[in-house]
Amino acid sequence: MKIPSALSVLVGAALLVAASWAQAYPEHPIRLIVPYTAGGGADFVARIYAEGLAARLGQQVVVENQAGANGNIGAEAVARARPDGYTLLLTASSSLTINPALYKKMPYDATRDFAPVGIVAIQPNILVVHPSLPVHTVKELVAYAKANPGRLTFASAGVGSSGHLSGELFKSVAGVNMIHVPYKGTAPATADLLAGHVLVMFNNLPPALPMTRAGTLRPLAVTGAARSPAAPDYPTMAEAGYPGVEVTVWNAVLAPAGTDDKIIGRLNEALTALSKDDGIRKRLIDQGVETVSSTPEQLSKRLADETRQWQTVASQAGIQAQ
Repeated sequence: MKIPSALSVLVGAALLVAASWAQAYPEHPIRLIVPYTAGGGADFVARIYAEGLAARLGQQVVVENQAGANGNIGAEAVARARPDGYTLLLTASSSLTINPALYKKMPYDATRDFAPVGIVAIQPNILVVHPSLPVHTVKELVAYAKANPGRLTFASAGVGSSGHLSGELFKSVAGVNMIHVPYKGTAPATADLLAGHVLVMFNNLPPALPMTRAGTLRPLAVTGAARSPAAPDYPTMAEAGYPGVEVTVWNAVLAPAGTDDKIIGRLNEALTALSKDDGIRKRLIDQGVETVSSTPEQLSKRLADETRQWQTVASQAGIQAQ
């Protein structure tokens, strides 16, 4: 009978300990880092899911905001954390797929430094205009822009934001010239749009909904693949005649690379169940956000596909982070 070597015994013991440790997960509170300020869309989604995760996993899930550099600071903190399942990232897609196209040097590699867990929520952008602009459809806006080249201005929450990239994509697909006016956040951009200082904006749907419903902004189309349940009367850009302008802002959960597959599977199973919870779905839909679920593999593919898309858009428009 062959006697196992000391090395093989140690390796086997280590594997048994790792398996037991993963099965016992979680044994203490989990940090869920959001790389943006409190009160924003990703933070709202994170806090709702954190409540549900805590109930399903039997441990507290603490949301921690680490804002800065378009989400890079908080994302880097997770990328450098121990891969033990106790430090997770809930982020918007922009910090993973748009930032690599804007920054010459990134503090992390989204495909190498993270273990994807799953997508949890999506929301489209919405194309809105000031009511003084004599257009009521996307085609009318394009015709107006072509008849008045360089006179239309469009606002965004900042260089490299999803609203900025949506506007650049629209310009490219529709063949129009609009001047980008970046602001330091959604609130000041929206304020100037309401005042008529700028005339067009691609905004996230949740903050724009109250103003479109009140008539202070005119909605033209949403950028999702389908109409939003929160605004079923608003057509998609594809229905409006511009199928190439499809932009979905999504929120996903990721762990540091090297996290045990059993832990990833446990988290994905919990998030998938929460995405189908009627209470959670209603709370998010009321704000213009849809719950979704995905496998880690589907999230990985989406990361790769959208990173390539935004690199092309940013390169063609000559966009770099300021």
